[in-house]
Formats: sequence, C-alpha cells, structure tokens
Amino acid sequence: MIFLNYIVNLSIFCLFVIMPLVIRSFINHKPINKVRLWVGVYAGMFTIILVMLSIKQQGFAYDLRYATVMLVFAYLGPMAGIITGGIALLARLFVGGQWYQAIIGFTIVMASFSVLHLFISRFTPIKKVVHLFGTFVCMYVLYVSIFHIINDNLLFHLQYLLFMVVGVVIGALLIESYVKLYQLNYQLSYMYKKVEESESNYRLIAENTVDLISIMDKEFVLRYISPSHKYILGYEESELTGVALSALIHPDDVCTLKNKWDGMFEIKQSQLIEFRLQHKNGDWIEVESRFMPVKGEDDSIEHFVKISRDISERKKSDEILLQSEKLSVVGELAAGVAHEIRNPLTTIKGFVQLYKNENKSTKYTELILSELDRIETITSELLSLGKPQAVQLIRMNVKELIENTLDILTPQFIMNDIQFHLIVEETPFYITCEKNQLKQVFINIIKNAIEAMKGGGEIYINLRKGKDGACIISFQDQGCGIPEELLPRLGEPFYTLKEKGTGLGLMICHKIIKQHNGSITYVSRLNEGTLIEITLPSVS
Repeated sequence: MIFLNYIVNLSIFCLFVIMPLVIRSFINHKPINKVRLWVGVYAGMFTIILVMLSIKQQGFAYDLRYATVMLVFAYLGPMAGIITGGIALLARLFVGGQWYQAIIGFTIVMASFSVLHLFISRFTPIKKVVHLFGTFVCMYVLYVSIFHIINDNLLFHLQYLLFMVVGVVIGALLIESYVKLYQLNYQLSYMYKKVEESESNYRLIAENTVDLISIMDKEFVLRYISPSHKYILGYEESELTGVALSALIHPDDVCTLKNKWDGMFEIKQSQLIEFRLQHKNGDWIEVESRFMPVKGEDDSIEHFVKISRDISERKKSDEILLQSEKLSVVGELAAGVAHEIRNPLTTIKGFVQLYKNENKSTKYTELILSELDRIETITSELLSLGKPQAVQLIRMNVKELIENTLDILTPQFIMNDIQFHLIVEETPFYITCEKNQLKQVFINIIKNAIEAMKGGGEIYINLRKGKDGACIISFQDQGCGIPEELLPRLGEPFYTLKEKGTGLGLMICHKIIKQHNGSITYVSRLNEGTLIEITLPSVS
C-alpha cells in the first residue's frame, strides 16, 4: 500500500513537471527563468496536492514535496524555492500533526539549501540538484535521528529516499529536455531570422541595384533575373526565365562567348567578358559581365552567377576620347604637311594667273583659279583641325550654293553616267554660313555618292523646311548602301569604307556642320542606297 501511494505521488509529481513545460512550448515559448516567481507559486500549488496524497506515519507526512523544492532551487534560485517551500509547509501544517517538528525540519532544509546555493550558484542545474539532494539526505538522516522517527523500520526510510531520488532524476531530466528543446528552438529561430534577414538584404540589393544579376544553370539557361532587367533591357522576369542567354546575345559575340564558357568548365574560375545584349525594342546594349561558377558537392559546376553592367556610356566616352586623340594626330599631320602642299599650290596658281593674262579666253582659267582657291581653303581647314580658327559667317542662299556646287561636279556626272535632280519645295532658303566650307561638305557627300554608284544612277537632292523652320538638305543616292551597324562610326577620324579612303572627308564634314550649329544623319541599308540629311538653322 505504501509503495502504491508513492507511485501515485510520483505520477502527480511528474505531471506537475510536464504540464507547464508542454503548455509553455505551445503557448508562450520563453525560458523558465524569465518567470521565476510565478513558477515558484505554481510549484507550491502542486506541492499542496502532493501533501494531500502523502503517506501518514506517526503523525509525519511523507511525499515528494522536497523534490519539487530542490528542482525549483536548482533551476530558479532561492527566492522561488523559498516560495515553493513556504506553500508546501502551510499545506503540511494543514493536513498533519507534529507541527513543531515540521517547522523545525522545514527551517533546517530551507536554511541549508539557501546557504548551499551561495556556493553552488555558478554550477550547472544538474550539479546543483546533486548537491541539494546530498544535503537533503544529510538533513533527513539528522532529522530522523533527533526525533526518533520510525527507528524500527529502516526499509521505510530507504523506500522514501529511493522515490525521492527517482522523482528528482525524472524531474531534472524533464526540465533539462525542455531547456535543450528551448535552446534548439531558439537557435533554429535565430538561424531562420538570420536567413530571412540575409535573404531580405540580398533581395534588397538585387531589386535596387542597376547591375543585371542573374542565375543560370550549366547550360546557361536563365533561372533567375533581377528586376533591373526591366529597366535596362525592358524584359519582365517571366519573359526571360527559362530562356537561354545566347538568345539575347549579338550573333557576332556568341561564338567568342561560348568559347570562354567552355573554358570556365575547365579552369572553374570567374571571368570578365564584354558583349552585347539585345534590348526588348531591338537595340543592342554593351555590357560588361562577370561569370562566377558555383560548384556542387562533387566539385563540378552546377550553376553560374552573372553580374552585368551597362557600359554603353563608358564606351561612348572611350570613343569620344579616341576620336579626340585621332583629331590631335590629324592636327599634327595637317600642320606638318600644310606648308609642303601650299608651296607647289602657290606656284601652280601663279602660272595659271600668268596664263590668264596672256590669253583672252578666261572661261576655264576662272574655274581653275576658283578651284585652286578652294584647295587653299581645304588646306586651311586641315590646319584648323590642329588649331581651330574663327569662322566668318555670311548670309547665303542655299539653293544658289548647291547649284554652284553641281556646276563644279558636272564633268564628273557626265563621266560616270550620273543624273542629278534638285528638288526645292520652297524658295528661297537663307542660312548664315561660310560658303566655301559648306561647298566642301556638299562636294564631299556628292563625290561619295558618285563613287558608290559604279554603273551610274541618279542622285536626288532635296531642299525643304523642317517642322521648326530649319533648313533640311537631303542627298539620296542609288549606290551599294552601308550596313546599319556601321552607320554610327561614320565621321570618325581614319574610319573609311573605301579601299583608298583616309576617313578624313566625312570627319571634316562633321566638324564643319557642327561649327554651323547643324547636324548630319545617315539612313542606309546594304544594296538599298544611302540617304544623308543635313539640318542647318535658317534665317529670314
């Protein structure tokens, strides 16, 4: 019967330990030491039940209330332990006799536990339980000896202490399991929080950077793209996910890029590559991309991370710098040869003037002298590339300037079987210009058109007024045309599409038109002819 009562007491004790741990695991997951006093009160309430079901012997009550007190002391400290012990004492005094001995025994145990806790406060809870239980056994033996409690039945005391040991061990294991579970859950929660913060930070970077960030599989198929693709390339994420990167790359760059991709599988290191990506509207954008291979467990490449940056503006800056350097070279070249050109030119011009004075017919000599003057002007223009000079602008009729240019080129039209058509929508057109410079531009453009039409053809020259009142002069030929991708380079120093060209003609044309606050544009396709439009500000 005594053994059965102990089993009941032990079961209630275990229920007391388990119930708050389970409740707090699901409802309010906080460590027990955050609510010390409340747990002390709760433990005290349960000791009342243990005392009510205690085993009565010679006026003394035997139960596991001191196991509860020891656990509270070990895990929550003296204050909570004293609260639990005080409630247990009140319950003991209410249900049993021997008040005097009960109070003395409680005082001795509480005092011993409190003093001992000062020395073991830095111990782990398990070590505290061991020391507290050892102290309790000593106090219990002393208590039994002083008050001569059941001296004739040693087995009864051994049973009691055995169940105390079992109760303390089970309680400590349950509490330690809860503490370990809490620590594990706390670590998992902390890790999840850090992962979410890290993911949030990476997403924040990916969604707000101007760089193009993408993840590709080993076949270079896009699996993730950053939102910046929408702003740089015009594509939504759904439009590019699952698309091979090569489908967006300029055809001229695909072969080179694939060779470098194959090399990355061998060296397994990141590479910096420049190529062109197609915008949704069809334009090509220069990008600088770093491909970073991501290795799997077997050290093989499973993914690639690509970070690209739009370098179109940088390329333009580099081209402007290169053009400036070329202009500087041209200026030095012009300064070096100008005098060598002018010396024989002066001699030729002198003999022509002498010939003019000795002959009455001056029809061709006037034209020769006029062209020699233009050669001198062109030489001066070459010098101006190295040392810019002020331009003297005068008011001119554009129609008359074009007609004068066509008169000069008439022999070439005849020799090359070229017919020209001058179409003037409104007359007259007046602009402020330096006439020889503009004549040089017109001659250069028309001569290029003649050279592009090997078997003859027609040249249409159109003079009209633009929407803003500007004067627009267009030249349309029926020549071989120019590939569209080469049009942006026209006008660069030393860039030419002709076998014996120097690339200086269009460069000078661009410079002259720019000095006149105008613009020059090209529209052409291979085998479809070329349209050149010059826009100049008009005057009344």
